[in-house]
Amino acid sequence: MSETFTAKIWVLGDDIDTDIIMPTEYLALKNVEDMKPYAFSPLRPELAALIGPGDMIVAGKNFGCGSSREQAPEVVKALGISCIVAKSYARIFFRNAINNGILLIENADLRDYVEEGGVAEVTPGEKIVYNGKEFKIAALPDNLLEILNAGGLVKAMRKRNGLD
Repeated sequence: MSETFTAKIWVLGDDIDTDIIMPTEYLALKNVEDMKPYAFSPLRPELAALIGPGDMIVAGKNFGCGSSREQAPEVVKALGISCIVAKSYARIFFRNAINNGILLIENADLRDYVEEGGVAEVTPGEKIVYNGKEFKIAALPDNLLEILNAGGLVKAMRKRNGLD
């Protein structure tokens, strides 16, 4: 997870809860692919259709608060989002997202600086560059990097145990 990548930015606010990420009324759909069009629909009904593979979300504080529903990080991954940068995360969402292989970055300043549709250059564990301004980011611990590099917790454990 140390390769630099660029990503188009989608900006969200504070307290984006799991009911916004994946609304309750769509949890009965057969699979996460069927759920994708409804991601973020209570907040921005058009957003899921606009997000492209490799795009990133930049949000405020407390991203992923609310219930611990696994479908929230699953739909984020299914949308192809490369990473989420937020001022802070709800603890359960943070771990569920990492377990699904989603790069999460905490940064207190980026959200107040970026504009939606802009492009940022992300070097995981080092920095984010937006419009020539550099934002330092902390490195993730080795155990979380192992999970992210494998594409999720299940894949990491299969690899660690010689099953793949």
